[in-house]
Amino acid sequence: MKLTFFENGLHGENAHVDPLEVFDGLRWEKSGELPANCPYSVWQILNHMIFWQDFYLAYLKGVVPEHPEQDEDSWPDETGPSSENEWNDAFFQFSSGLKEAENEAKKDLQEQRDAGLERTRGDLLATLMAHNSYHTGQVALIRRLIGEWPPPSW
Repeated sequence: MKLTFFENGLHGENAHVDPLEVFDGLRWEKSGELPANCPYSVWQILNHMIFWQDFYLAYLKGVVPEHPEQDEDSWPDETGPSSENEWNDAFFQFSSGLKEAENEAKKDLQEQRDAGLERTRGDLLATLMAHNSYHTGQVALIRRLIGEWPPPSW
């Protein structure tokens, strides 16, 4: 089965790291480390990615989510998870959302949503894909800075 541009893009291709692989093998205790001069930890980035992924998935399903007043409202205050379970739950939520996005990518991408949004499904998926790719690169850099790169599967 041939994958679409969006299905490939949601999992990184060519120079882009798969957003699922970037978290591979990272111990939950290390996900909260905040290297010098870095504004966010891997944990905070993961939760920020979840926030916006869920936001765009809502649009793709025809629901108009409430946009945060400030961009900072999409970032968690805690720099790290309180337990391995919390880390695993967040990763599961992210990976499940990515699977939902893949399913949305298989639908008619030109369909317009009548939600006061002048964007197509393809536009929304492209935004989600670019957002995840951008932050995946940040996670890779932070993992390098904390001595946790490359993932063990590489």
